[in-house]
Amino acid sequence: MALIVQKYGGTSVADPDRIRAVAEHVAFTKRHGNDVVVVVSAMGKSTDNLIKLANDVSGVQPSRELDMLLSTGERISMTLVCMALAGVGIDAISFTGSQVGIITDTVHTKAKILEIKGDRVREALAQGKVCVVAGFQGVSTAKEITTLGRGGSDTTAVALAAALGADSCEIYTDVTGVFSADPRIVPQARKLQSINFEEMLEMAGAGSKVLALRSVEFARNHNVPIQVRSSFTWEPGTWITSQEPSMEDPIISSVVTDVSEAKVTVRKVPDRPGISASLFEPLAQANVNVDMIVQNTSTDGTTDISFTVPKADMKVAIGIVESVAKQIGAAGIAQDDAIAKISLVGAGMKTSPGIAAKMFRVLADSDVNIEMISTSTIRISVVVAAADLEKAARSLHTAFGLDSGQSYSAPLPERK
Repeated sequence: MALIVQKYGGTSVADPDRIRAVAEHVAFTKRHGNDVVVVVSAMGKSTDNLIKLANDVSGVQPSRELDMLLSTGERISMTLVCMALAGVGIDAISFTGSQVGIITDTVHTKAKILEIKGDRVREALAQGKVCVVAGFQGVSTAKEITTLGRGGSDTTAVALAAALGADSCEIYTDVTGVFSADPRIVPQARKLQSINFEEMLEMAGAGSKVLALRSVEFARNHNVPIQVRSSFTWEPGTWITSQEPSMEDPIISSVVTDVSEAKVTVRKVPDRPGISASLFEPLAQANVNVDMIVQNTSTDGTTDISFTVPKADMKVAIGIVESVAKQIGAAGIAQDDAIAKISLVGAGMKTSPGIAAKMFRVLADSDVNIEMISTSTIRISVVVAAADLEKAARSLHTAFGLDSGQSYSAPLPERK
C-alpha cells in the first residue's frame, strides 16, 4: 500500500462539477489500495477576489488580517471536497493548516514552514480515511494564522509528503505536465517526460509557474518524487526526481519566461565599500527578494546599480530605495516595469561551452536588446523589453532544437 499526496489547484476545484471530478479521481486512487492525502487550493480565482475585496474596503491592510482573510479560501475548498467524497462513498476528513500542525515563522503573507507535526493526519490515515488539507496556510510560532505566499499549496503538498514519508506527490493542474516553454508564449513547446530536481529548481527560480520554488526545494531535500499532471485527463504527466540526465538528453531542457519582475536603477552611487550593503540590507529586512543585480563600471567615482524585484514588492522597494539613495548621496532612482526575463535551463550546460554565445547571437539576430545578464551552473538569464518577450522566447526555443513540431492544443490557464 502506497501513501500518495495529491494536490489540486484552483482551476481543478473551480466549480461543483470539477470538485466532483476531483472526488472521483481521489476515490479511484483510494480504491486501488492507496492511502491518500489531498491538498487543495482555493476555488478558481477566490484568492484574487478576496484581495480585491480587501482593496475595495480599505487601502490599509494589516498583514495579520490579510492572512486571516486569505486563509478562508482553502477552507471552503477542503470542506466541499470532503462532501463530494462522502457523496461517492469515501470516508474523508478535512484539516486546516493549523490542525495538521504546519508550523511557520512569523512573517505574514509569505511565511516559511519550519515543521510539520502531522499527528492528526497519521491517526486519520490509520483509520482508513482520506485526509483533505487546506493548502497555502499554517500557524506561526506565535500562534497566529499565516499564509505561505503564491504557490503555497504546492509547498504544503510537498512538505506534507516529506513529513509523512509519502511514496510520491502528485501535483494536479490544468496542463498535462512540465513543458519546454510556456505554451501560451511558445506554441511549439513540448512536454517533458522527466526532469531532475536541479533543473526544476532553476526553472522555478527563473520564473516558471508550474511549481513553487520552495516546493521543489522540499522535494529535493527529502527526495520526494513529484508528478505534475492534468486533473482533466488521465494522460501521464512529468516526473521530477533526483535522477541525473542521460547523455542523450538535450543540452537545454527549457526556455523559461517571467514577466513578474520590475527593474530599479540607482544612479550615480558613490563607489566605495559598504554602499551595496547599505542598499540591499534594508530590502532584505523588509523581505523584498532581489533577483538580478548589475553594477556598472565606476566613472568619476560613481556607478549605477540596477536590480530586479517582484512587481508585487515594488511599492515597498521604491520607498526603501528612495530613502537609502538620499542617505548615500546617489543622484536619483529610475524604475521600469515593462521588462521580461528569459532563461535557458539545462544540465548539459555544465559540459557544453558556447551556450551563452549562441543565446546572445540568436537574440541579436532577432533584434532583441539585452539589458541585464546573470548565470548559474545550469542557467543563463537575460532581461529584455517586455515587448520583445514572445519573439525572443520563440527564437531561442527553435534555435536550441526544442520545438515539438506541433502546436499545443490542450486547455491553458489564464496568464497572470
